[in-house]
Amino acid sequence: MPDDRTELAARIRALTADETDEIALMATVACELFHADTRFDWVGFYRVVAPELLKIGPYQGGHGCLVIPFARGVCGAVARERRTRIVPDVDAFPGHIACASSTRSEIVVPVFDGAGKLIAVLDIDSDLPAAFSEDDAGALEAIVEAVFARPLS
Repeated sequence: MPDDRTELAARIRALTADETDEIALMATVACELFHADTRFDWVGFYRVVAPELLKIGPYQGGHGCLVIPFARGVCGAVARERRTRIVPDVDAFPGHIACASSTRSEIVVPVFDGAGKLIAVLDIDSDLPAAFSEDDAGALEAIVEAVFARPLS
């Protein structure tokens, strides 16, 4: 993410401060992130809708996969393992799901509610190889924690 990540995080916190609807929050975060960084080719959420099952949520970019089982792909791995994954080369990731042929690298962050329950994963794709760093991971983890791990009711 660019050097103005503190400003981006503050803007997202301000935009989402009074909102309690998870879908509205996801839509706002996806939009802000997508427009904040030219490396980001696709930004979206896959929501936990049933045991071991993710379905597409709000996103920005081309069409994404509609359904992802926890047993498949990077998003499924993140949902299973409950930890962020940076994939510098998606072609080298076993079981990668190619929702878009242009994707070269990816970062996926688990999203937890205030009770620590996994509610979604944040998926960001890039058409550039090795586009994401540990600094990006930390910044994105802080954003989703600030927005979703607070009481929403």
